[in-house]
Amino acid sequence: MPVTSPPINDLYPFLEPRASGMLELDARHRMYWEEAGNASGVPVVFLHGGPGAGSTSDHRRFFDPRFYRIIVFDQRGAGRSVPHGEIEDNTTPLLIADMERLRRHLGVERWVVFGGSWGSTLALAYGAAHPERCLAFVLRGIFLGSRDEIDWFLYGLRRFFPEAWRAFVRDIPELERRDLLQAYHSRLVDSDPQIHLPAARAWSTYEASCSTLKPSGENVRQMTVNPTALTLARIEAHYFSNDIFLPPGALLAGLERIRHLPCWIVQGRYDAVCAIATADTLARAWPQAHYVVVPDAGHSAWEPGILAALLQAMEALKALLNERLEAGSTL
Repeated sequence: MPVTSPPINDLYPFLEPRASGMLELDARHRMYWEEAGNASGVPVVFLHGGPGAGSTSDHRRFFDPRFYRIIVFDQRGAGRSVPHGEIEDNTTPLLIADMERLRRHLGVERWVVFGGSWGSTLALAYGAAHPERCLAFVLRGIFLGSRDEIDWFLYGLRRFFPEAWRAFVRDIPELERRDLLQAYHSRLVDSDPQIHLPAARAWSTYEASCSTLKPSGENVRQMTVNPTALTLARIEAHYFSNDIFLPPGALLAGLERIRHLPCWIVQGRYDAVCAIATADTLARAWPQAHYVVVPDAGHSAWEPGILAALLQAMEALKALLNERLEAGSTL
C-alpha cells in the first residue's frame, strides 16, 4: 500500500512535557520518563531504537497531543537514564519489567505501544508478556533479533554500503574480522575511553550511514555525537552478543497473545539495516495487521515516506479508538 511523502514538518508542533521524572528501577538503574499531550487522553508509549539510542523531543511529535497522553522514556543505560551506557543488569526481560513499573507509576491501565527498529522488538516482547495492558501496536523497521539479522548488520550490509563497511572494519585487525561482534564488544566494554570511544564512533557511524535511502549527514551527526554513540554501540553489542536475551523465535511465537489487537507495520522497501524480509515474515505471521511498505525509503523514521506512514497509522488508530469511545466501549 503506497503512501505519499509529505515534508518532515508535518510532525505535530513542538510541545514541552507536562511532567517528567526519574524512576528508581533497582540499586543500579534509574530511568528517565516524561509525559506530554492530553492528560486524560488515550495513553501511547514510545519505545526508542538501538537498543541504546535514547529518545528526543521530536519523538513526542508523532502523536496528536489533543487526543493522546504521550509517554516517552529512555531505556536502561540510554539517553537521560543513569548510569549512562550501563550494561550490567540490562536485559530484555528487565526492560519489559521497567515498562510495567512505569505503567503502574503513571496509573495507566492500557496503552498503545509505538516502536521502531529495536523499539519494534521490545514492543512485541512486551505485548507477549503483557497483552492485557496493550491497546494496539504501531511498529516500524522490524527487527526480530535473529542471528541472521545480526549477521546481516555486521557483514551483509557491505553488499550495499561497501565504503561504510570498510570504514567500520578499518581499525579491526584482519584475524578479528571473522568475529566482528566479539571484536567490537571487547573494545566497547573496555574501561579506557581511548579504546571504547573510537569503537563507539565507528559502530555508530556505520549504522547511521546505512540507515537512510539517500546519504544524510545530519543523521550521521546525530547518531555519532557523544554520549549517544557510546550508549548506542555498547548496548547494541551487549544485546547482540546475548541474542537479545530471548529464546530463538520467541517474538513470532508470542503473536498468539496479541494477534487480536490492532497493529500497523511500517517498513521501508530499501531498509538495509532491518531488511524488509523480516517485516514480511512478521506480516505473514500477523495477517490481521495493516502492512505498509513505503516504496522510497530506507530505515530511518525521519525519511519523509516513513514519517508520513507513521502519522497516517496514528490517525487511523485515533479514528478507530474514537469509534469505540463514541459507541460507549471501554478501551
